[in-house]
Amino acid sequence: MGEAKRRKATLGEKYGKEQDSRIMPWVPITKSQAELFMKWTTRGAWIGIGGLVVAWVTIRFIGPAFGWWQVV
Repeated sequence: MGEAKRRKATLGEKYGKEQDSRIMPWVPITKSQAELFMKWTTRGAWIGIGGLVVAWVTIRFIGPAFGWWQVV
């Protein structure tokens, strides 16, 4: 008998259901809080990448085109 079958036989109705909503028992962060954190940090990272691209285009192309500075 495989480990999964043995675990299913032992747990019965509880098999496959979330036992504890915390990811790590010693850290008081629930799975939903971790997912929310990942959502916001991913969004923030993409905003940062977009800002970096806008800054680069401005420094490299827009500024020199308007004569604000010269790229050497």
